[in-house]
Amino acid sequence: KIYLVTSEGKELDVELSKDSETLYKELKDAAGAPPEAALRLTDLEGKTPLHICPRIPLNQPDKRYLLSVYAPNGLLVDEVNMDLLTLQNRVLELEKQLAGQCCSLPAAVADLKNEMETFKNKLENTRYLSWLNCYKELPPSSRRLEYRRRSDAKQKIVREQFLQICEDTISEEIVECLRLSSFDSMEWSDEQLLSLLYLMFADLNLIELFQLDPPTLRNFLFQVYKNYNQVPFHNFRHSFCVAQMMYAMACKTELVRRIGHLEVLILLVSCICHDLDHPGYNNIYQINARTELALRYNDISPLENHHCSIAFRILELQECNIFKHMDFESFKVIREGIIRCILATDMARHNEILAQFREAFAQGFDYSDKTHVNLLCMVLIKVADISNEARPMEVAEPWLDRLLQEFFTQSDAEKEEGLPVTPFMDREKITKTSSQCSFIGFVLLPLFEALCDLLIELKPMLLEPVRSALEYYRRLNEAHHKNSVVSDTAQSGGNTPAVSPSGGPPSSPVRPVLKSQSSYSVRKTSITFSQHPDEDEELGNPDDLSTDEEETVTEVAVSEKTLKFKISTESTSSEKKNFAGSRKGSRDRPMPDDESEDRICDSCHRGRDFQSRSQSLVEPDWRHSSQQHLAGKK
Repeated sequence: KIYLVTSEGKELDVELSKDSETLYKELKDAAGAPPEAALRLTDLEGKTPLHICPRIPLNQPDKRYLLSVYAPNGLLVDEVNMDLLTLQNRVLELEKQLAGQCCSLPAAVADLKNEMETFKNKLENTRYLSWLNCYKELPPSSRRLEYRRRSDAKQKIVREQFLQICEDTISEEIVECLRLSSFDSMEWSDEQLLSLLYLMFADLNLIELFQLDPPTLRNFLFQVYKNYNQVPFHNFRHSFCVAQMMYAMACKTELVRRIGHLEVLILLVSCICHDLDHPGYNNIYQINARTELALRYNDISPLENHHCSIAFRILELQECNIFKHMDFESFKVIREGIIRCILATDMARHNEILAQFREAFAQGFDYSDKTHVNLLCMVLIKVADISNEARPMEVAEPWLDRLLQEFFTQSDAEKEEGLPVTPFMDREKITKTSSQCSFIGFVLLPLFEALCDLLIELKPMLLEPVRSALEYYRRLNEAHHKNSVVSDTAQSGGNTPAVSPSGGPPSSPVRPVLKSQSSYSVRKTSITFSQHPDEDEELGNPDDLSTDEEETVTEVAVSEKTLKFKISTESTSSEKKNFAGSRKGSRDRPMPDDESEDRICDSCHRGRDFQSRSQSLVEPDWRHSSQQHLAGKK
């Protein structure tokens, strides 16, 4: 006989069985655990684990073993969360009915309401769910990826103001501002951004054409808002920026005329949902840390698959299903398109998609070819997703700081947990300028050039600002190198003058390099909306963004190296091709003068061996593809 105590303090006396399976079942029954739960046996302090078998060392009643129960892989958490949405909506309906029937609630009803609030708070806090035996303490790998949602009070205020704003007429001035790449989302409150998303659907004539129910569309947008976490970069405002850039590109290029209303609807919904429930740690971390998401999706684009799953769970709610009036075949096309677009945002597939798009363009792009249109949609959402550098500097810089904060937080966690440290996120090895030079030069610019070759109307809107930004950061990077040379020479006490990288005369005192002020941002100057700045997200110490520069590589290369599988996107070609101007074709392109960028290129060449090319993902029936794909998230 052994003596146990559960995490709830219940004492158990258990007779040892002859086999481990019977003993495990008896312990689970004694603890009142559900069949799918897992058990963990330790000493009373919880430090020394014990194997559950008939050979467990016998103990005394005063030295009981600790028996813990927990849910495997956190799968039950998602089910409970989705049930809570239905419960919460039902409670809100009952509250409205009661409020309309009487001015003041009877004492008994008021007490019942308080009990319901207490019950709801318990359900929404996982540490209280043990008494339901449906959730226990998460495994260590899942604790870091906790949900960081806005409070119920904040969400309620946003919803009320959003519904109120939707009744107002939005001026033509706001619509024109919304069609510019210089639009600054930081100047708008959450409820105003929601109303502007609704405006995009209306302005593109999607509500009328696809019979989208306006109240249902508002419910859908608000539910999406609720399911974004409060992380520095991959939050609701980022999803709005991506959707707004897509809307601006659609207006600039008359995209509806080229690919049709249905594809534009798919693109807009995909942009809004493309980072749902992002935990602030990318695919590289998910795979290396073997998190619940990586286990659930077998290391295949875990974050992107999760974003798709959350999006369609929201659409499963009757009050949020904006496609409920569509027939089965139409919804199937929309679902496949949304999944295709969201999965395309995985940076591990960047070179693959870019190469296929360039090949389609070289063959003669055909808007009547479904494969070509699918490729264009994937490139469009990728461009919108990383279009921050196409915006004016005063708009883009705060977002860059937020992204670096996420990067540095992840690299710190990787060091703390003994995981491989992602090079382009290490605060000890990169600077803001070096990071931007490599990202814009090797990832962003080739993609933008490929799109603008097809949609030439986008060159002033996208390509020119990006080239200007690259020149700006290259100047800052050169100034940083010159300062480093001068500083090293002074500290060594030598008499060797500082020489510029080009071999010219000694460098003169470095002056601040300013970007051209020709671009401008659209801010709220004469708009009638009231401003409610959201201060929920802290940016941390700005000093964290100034670090010593060492070798860096881009996210594309690291993501590809982290892959364990690869989903095929082409079934007709087994031969690799390199394209000048892309990361795959870097060997065919002149190397930059900067020594650090040389090292970057060399690192990226080594990462190319992890690539394979194909095309079937962009076919209409893309889900029948079978080649394996592995993912690291932006």
